[in-house]
Amino acid sequence: MRTQILTSLAAVGAAAALAVLPMQALAAEEVISAFSVWQGQGQFVNTAPEESTFVGSFAGKVYVNTESGPIEAGQMVCPAVVRIETASGKQTGTGNCTITAADGAQVFSALTCSGVHLVGCSGEMKLIGGSGRFKGVAGGGTFTVRSTLNIAKVAGTQEPVTGIIFWPELHYTLP
Repeated sequence: MRTQILTSLAAVGAAAALAVLPMQALAAEEVISAFSVWQGQGQFVNTAPEESTFVGSFAGKVYVNTESGPIEAGQMVCPAVVRIETASGKQTGTGNCTITAADGAQVFSALTCSGVHLVGCSGEMKLIGGSGRFKGVAGGGTFTVRSTLNIAKVAGTQEPVTGIIFWPELHYTLP
């Protein structure tokens, strides 16, 4: 009798495990709209004739847009490099961001963009991992960042900067 009960429990456990596996493999993609108003600090360096490079970081609260308006979702910190052609205003940027939720869970991402100075830098954000409840997060989306970077600053000077980053459709899946 005991063997029959153990065999039945094992069969039920195996069936439950098999039922759960397809659900885990088919994690549903979610799409959100989010933004951050941020502040930063960095330094300009003349890196070529008619080219200035800003090296710094920016940080701010991240908000997710909902039907009831924006709600705070965490804090973002991003080291970034922006190269600006001083004659044309063309710019390219790269950065990595860490978004930390109130419970300490984190999302890590990589960003690349191009655009025109003082108009905006648009590009792609790729989610490259996470911790806590975001472990295994994947996805990404387009974004636009606008800032107050002042390329007229003398090379080597510290530059405070403010701006906004907007993700109209950020796609993500969790395992």
